[in-house]
Amino acid sequence: MALKSYIMYTLLTFSLSFFQTSVSVNYVVTNLADNTPGGIRFTNEIGIPYTKQIMGTINDYIWSTVFQQNTPSDRNPVDIVNVYIVEFDGAEAIEWGGNNINVSSIYLNGYEGDLKWQFTSLFYHEMTHVFQWDGEGHAPLMLVEGIADYTKLKANYAQKGFAKPGEGDRWDQGYDFTARFLEYCDGIDSGFVAKLNKKMRYNFDVKYFEELMGKPVDQLWIEYKAKYGQ
Repeated sequence: MALKSYIMYTLLTFSLSFFQTSVSVNYVVTNLADNTPGGIRFTNEIGIPYTKQIMGTINDYIWSTVFQQNTPSDRNPVDIVNVYIVEFDGAEAIEWGGNNINVSSIYLNGYEGDLKWQFTSLFYHEMTHVFQWDGEGHAPLMLVEGIADYTKLKANYAQKGFAKPGEGDRWDQGYDFTARFLEYCDGIDSGFVAKLNKKMRYNFDVKYFEELMGKPVDQLWIEYKAKYGQ
């Protein structure tokens, strides 16, 4: 009986832990452009069920792998993420209000290639914005964008044309250029991006790089470029 009770307790504990990690956030997806070409393409090639599925998968990946936030108190306390397929131009998608993501139906309609794969890549970026720390608005915008692109790079969802290692003019150039630099830093100090994100919870200081890596960020950038012959 004691062994059986222990096994039951272990299974229950695992189940509760998995449940808390996977479904503590509610995912709501609304197609507000369902009568437009892009909205129709979303329905036919992606769909609401798939979107909710990848949101949960990506959410878990961000917590467990990118930011290594195994304790709920370390995480950005978001309990619902809303996604809207909307007809707008000028961007692929926009995260706003802390827990909302607008996806352009115009972009979806115009994309040539595997739309579901590209949509998933896009969500690795946008979901990171929902859960990352940004120093309460003090972190450089291009670093914030670089961390979001780092997530899809680490998840093997870097799109065609993504910056190659060593490319870029500045560490804070943003997006894929900064993502590659963060990849370099993480290669030297495993878990660097998670540690940097943790430091950025309430504020930002460029000295965080030196505190974590032992060198100023400008020196790290020089060494990064030199490693790849640039």
